Amino acid sequence: MSIITIERKVLEKNDEIAELNRARFREHRLFVFNLLSSPGAGKTTLLERTIEALRGDLRIGVIEGDVQTDVDAQRVARYGVPAVQIVTNGGCHLEARLVRDALGSLDPGALDLLVIENVGNLVCPANYDLGEAAKVVVLSTAEGDDKPLKYPAMFRRASVLVVNKIDLLPYVNAKVETIEQHARQINPALTIFQTSCTTGEGIPPWCDWLRRQVAAARA
Repeated sequence: MSIITIERKVLEKNDEIAELNRARFREHRLFVFNLLSSPGAGKTTLLERTIEALRGDLRIGVIEGDVQTDVDAQRVARYGVPAVQIVTNGGCHLEARLVRDALGSLDPGALDLLVIENVGNLVCPANYDLGEAAKVVVLSTAEGDDKPLKYPAMFRRASVLVVNKIDLLPYVNAKVETIEQHARQINPALTIFQTSCTTGEGIPPWCDWLRRQVAAARA
């Protein structure tokens, strides 16, 4: 019982800070999404392709979360966008206070779109609100088609599912139809995109969706 009580208090404090983050994002009419996946699903590469497609139209900033190193932040910064690295030193997820602190190195008023790339993990990050407008979960075909059923909380709380690495479908034991069926079984309201960062397939519809979210946030 004491463990449950402590966890509840931690989440309550996190949610308080998340609401403050959300209010700040709304004040600046900034669309923010939380990018989530297991390690190796391709979320950093998807982010790179997204920046390539949108940087001429939108002002983009990135907060990178990793257990160690700033490798991903360096990758993203090469595209000329402001990027802040959060190193959790073993922590398996980002928390709202870490995002709040990282915002001190960014100017939200100078951005249209802020991407928070979370630590690679399909479990713990699902429980932590960071103040984002949407959770976007990336699932690669190489992971198999049973992940939505194994990690339902993540897919239940997500607004968008990106089925990535569809170019590998001929070589893996997974079907997109089954992934989508399982995901919608958990969350019928999911918006789903199919992408390949290698071929570029599916990137334009995904980026069009982001443009619409940014326009709505501005309005």
